[in-house]
Amino acid sequence: MSQPTTPSTIRVAVAVYVFNKHGQTILGLRQGSLGAGTWGHPGGHLELNETFEACAAREVLEETGLQVTDIRFLTAINNIMLEEGKHYVTVFVGCRLVDEDAVPKVMEPEKCVKWEWVSWNEMKLTVERQAEAERLGRMERYEGRVLFKPILKLFEQRRGFNPLEAYGPY
Repeated sequence: MSQPTTPSTIRVAVAVYVFNKHGQTILGLRQGSLGAGTWGHPGGHLELNETFEACAAREVLEETGLQVTDIRFLTAINNIMLEEGKHYVTVFVGCRLVDEDAVPKVMEPEKCVKWEWVSWNEMKLTVERQAEAERLGRMERYEGRVLFKPILKLFEQRRGFNPLEAYGPY
């Protein structure tokens, strides 16, 4: 295991809950970058002079080919990853599809293996199971979907968080 390093800069990332007409959101299996082998939302680094909303729309289009609308700030977390020598402020936003029947495509195969729709309840259950496996030191035997660390941090730092509340019932 590598030695933890002290981050020298703080970066801003935008993670996007893209909701379909069933209230499901997409998760992608990451590869070739930080969090490879874990499942995460579309998103990426905020660029200079870019709004959270513009970053979200750009990243979702670049990664999934989906066009989104009704982009809303949901929350933000502090994500310090000493093992990786990184420190992020991760801004979570939510949005809806412009075309409710659109299907996400893998637009950057070097970064994402596939996209899947998941319900909010499924995400919460996955977080609980993964957190329990980590707490008990049993991740090597954990067989569920492994979520990207910022998602786990979101649930730690914002207990009771529910992105669907920003949009009301579907």
